[in-house]
Amino acid sequence: MDDRSGHRADVDFYFDPICPFAWMTSKWLRLVQAQRGYTVDWRFISLRLINAHLDYDSHFPAEYEAQHTAGLRLLRVASAVREQHGREAVGPLYAAFGARILEAGPDEGRAPGWQGTPELAADALAEAGLPVSLAAALDDTGRDAEIQAESDEALSLTGKDVGTPIIHFGPPDGVAFFGPVISRMPDEDQAAELWDHVVGLARFPGFTELKRSLRERPQLPSFGVTTGETGKVEDWHAGSRRLKR
Repeated sequence: MDDRSGHRADVDFYFDPICPFAWMTSKWLRLVQAQRGYTVDWRFISLRLINAHLDYDSHFPAEYEAQHTAGLRLLRVASAVREQHGREAVGPLYAAFGARILEAGPDEGRAPGWQGTPELAADALAEAGLPVSLAAALDDTGRDAEIQAESDEALSLTGKDVGTPIIHFGPPDGVAFFGPVISRMPDEDQAAELWDHVVGLARFPGFTELKRSLRERPQLPSFGVTTGETGKVEDWHAGSRRLKR
């Protein structure tokens, strides 16, 4: 059942606010959105929930469980915002989260999970013009069922061996893919051209996958990589630098 009363956006974008590559792709999509006038429904996928079946200590670097939990906490806030202020309020809130988490300087020296604090949530809510009282939803585990259902919805569109973001082109009948994952931001002219190439692949009914796990660290202050620099190339197996294959 469509919970949007029959309305569908041009693009559904499933994000976890903690994911740097989802953030990079979302910035690119916003460039294209401004040029093409697309409508975007910013939807939820929780890395913490889709990895709940894994033992974090053996599968991921030490800080990942706290980071993924912080992402889930922020999605609870986004859920409360959507419920009380409508779907159109989620995009500005996600932008405010990303500015504080991924654009505000290196993560080094910060306690794992710092992204899910009441202070950060309240600041982001204020920037988005929303009541700071909604930061109380950080601890509202009653919202996890909704976030789980939306995460399951995202994976039902792509299969389970993916991460974030997931983009659904022309929902409900269009195809959905994990990514595209980018490490550098295109300029305004490149943004639309790159988008057209991706959509061209997506529209071919026989296209399934184009993938590599080697990635540059994204050009984000949280990684200490500035615009114009090339990030260190690492193997992001399963999209997370997973310790176990």
